[in-house]
Amino acid sequence: MYQGLKAHVSRIISPTAEEMAFFCTKFKTLNFPKKSNIIHPGQYTDHEYFVVKGCLTSYYLDKKGHKHIIQFAIEDWWIGDFDAFYNHKPSKLYVEALEPAELLAISYKDLEEVYQEAPLFERYFRILVTRGFITQQGRVLSTLEKSAQERYEEFCQRYPTIEKRVPNYQIANYLGISAESLSRIRKKLTTTH
Repeated sequence: MYQGLKAHVSRIISPTAEEMAFFCTKFKTLNFPKKSNIIHPGQYTDHEYFVVKGCLTSYYLDKKGHKHIIQFAIEDWWIGDFDAFYNHKPSKLYVEALEPAELLAISYKDLEEVYQEAPLFERYFRILVTRGFITQQGRVLSTLEKSAQERYEEFCQRYPTIEKRVPNYQIANYLGISAESLSRIRKKLTTTH
């Protein structure tokens, strides 16, 4: 259950066995069926989620009911509404299981206890937040600078396993293009390769 989390942590920091064991005691295991919401708008969310198994998405619904995909998350990734979690305010996002999902959840209170008892984990989460910010900034710049085809090729290169697990219309949404445009891009790429 915790092997994926331990491996993920160990790629970033080097906690002692005692620190790692303490960290793991702060999680609870949750299972969600496909198409279930883990978080919904208006909900106060007190947990962040580490994906043990499954594929999830976070998205925003605008006032016209249009969906805007913010993130996909697969095994060894974190997901949640981080603004709501850290700022103790209602969520603006949905987090949905696209596949049956097994998650490890840590509460804000427990995370603060980890920081007090094993301060090395603050470094772990700082690095995660920094990487996440860099990824989001890169995504914004890619949207501004690159064509739809370039963005799709970049997505496939960066996330090859997600591309095979997520419906095309959701990838198109994530890229900010129509499903029809993505279909044309994929057909063009298939005939040129």
